[in-house]
Amino acid sequence: MALCDSAQIKRGGRGFRFVIERDRLTLPAFVIRHELGVSAFINRCKHRDLELDWTLGDFFDPEGDQLICATHGARYDPVDGFCLAGPCAGETLTRLDVVEIGDVVYLSDTRWKLNAQSTV
Repeated sequence: MALCDSAQIKRGGRGFRFVIERDRLTLPAFVIRHELGVSAFINRCKHRDLELDWTLGDFFDPEGDQLICATHGARYDPVDGFCLAGPCAGETLTRLDVVEIGDVVYLSDTRWKLNAQSTV
């Protein structure tokens, strides 16, 4: 399922938000670009059940190196979602399978289906 054009997400920059669903569960999610490619996660901090972004789509710290939770400052590795520092250190964001083919990023995670997209 196509999520976005590759050009919509820049390394260390704004992410692309979307919504996934399974059974009756609907969750916010996002895809970001980092030095090794693209990664996607459910948009929920492991410390509290809150979305990470500062403003819609802004997930990275000012340096563009780590994902940071706007609420309590938990810092996550953008490649695998591992919490490097903060109140949930050692835990990991829930990762979603994505693949970039040509100029498009696709949700390839068969556990979820795409509900709706929102560009921010």
